Amino acid sequence: MVRLAHLWDMSRCVACMACVIACNSANFPEYMRSSNPNPQWSWLASNIKVWWISVGGRPRVLLTQCMQCDNAPCVKACPTKASHYDPKTGLVTIDYRLCIGCKACVVACPYGARWMDPESHMPNKCLGPECSSRIENGLKPVCVTVCPANARDFGDLDDPESSISRRVRESTTIRLREELGTKPRNVVVLRGG
Repeated sequence: MVRLAHLWDMSRCVACMACVIACNSANFPEYMRSSNPNPQWSWLASNIKVWWISVGGRPRVLLTQCMQCDNAPCVKACPTKASHYDPKTGLVTIDYRLCIGCKACVVACPYGARWMDPESHMPNKCLGPECSSRIENGLKPVCVTVCPANARDFGDLDDPESSISRRVRESTTIRLREELGTKPRNVVVLRGG
């Protein structure tokens, strides 16, 4: 079984926002010129949500996106099964032919990782259309490829030889809000190995 996931290394991230801008330009080019295309986040139309937090009195960035949960509340909440696990990749995805725009998936996500497109009124999430295409062709998502600090990775957690598996083994990591029982795959590195 393939268990694809993202890794974000907080200890390496320089908060340049290259990943956010790359997600916006690759997956939502129609919103590149808009001043506030994501009214829910008051930010760019991107599948990466930016949080500013205080750590020891100093500002730090926390970047989140779909956690690709193995027990995804959004999949359970979807009345039409539009939110589902892709049979080829195992990733949580949306079949827009089935989606009715009811927002149940947006409300159900405890990570706030879904947002409603202001024009189509349909939910968006990571992975966007361009990144999904890249995965199908054996490439990594744009956020991973543009990161100048090598703070991002993507791959199969079940492959012990994958770069993401090696980084997880060699680092101090957490998975956000594990106590909710969502079984998030995405990994946050607190201290690299």
